[in-house]
Amino acid sequence: MGQVLGGIHDKFDGKKWKRAQLQKITDKVFDRFRDESGKVELTFEELYIAVLFIYNDLNKHLPGPHFDPPTKVQLKTMMEKYDMNLDGELNHEEFTKFVQKLTTDALKAVSQGLIICLVAAPTIALLTKRATEGVPGVGKVVQKVPSSIYASIVTLAVVLIQKSGELSE
Repeated sequence: MGQVLGGIHDKFDGKKWKRAQLQKITDKVFDRFRDESGKVELTFEELYIAVLFIYNDLNKHLPGPHFDPPTKVQLKTMMEKYDMNLDGELNHEEFTKFVQKLTTDALKAVSQGLIICLVAAPTIALLTKRATEGVPGVGKVVQKVPSSIYASIVTLAVVLIQKSGELSE
């Protein structure tokens, strides 16, 4: 029984899932630069192209705002920090650590947006539904709407407000 529950817990462990997804993206991008011998050492220009691929995947697959890749100057500084053997190129291990650091802010923004949409908005909806009980006219109408539908409507409104804020930026 413990093994079954452990398996369920693994499927819902967000940090492990994010790490696994990021590792898949990293491996996929890194493999694009593999030469005939199977060796990969990313030069700065190849790293810049790889970062563009990664940000393209992030923007396609993650909900939330569009994430701009760092500038070449920022990448150059980061590359120097993660190039452990100081050969001017990143191997697979260095590249993985580099990508983890590079995408930290984007993943935090997505996580915060999901928490707001999936937890905070429905909770606020149910609290406001209770608060409208004493309001003449409105209170009776709101109380007749099932809580699940009311929470869905308020959550949808929050998502639309977030999207309109993203569009205006």
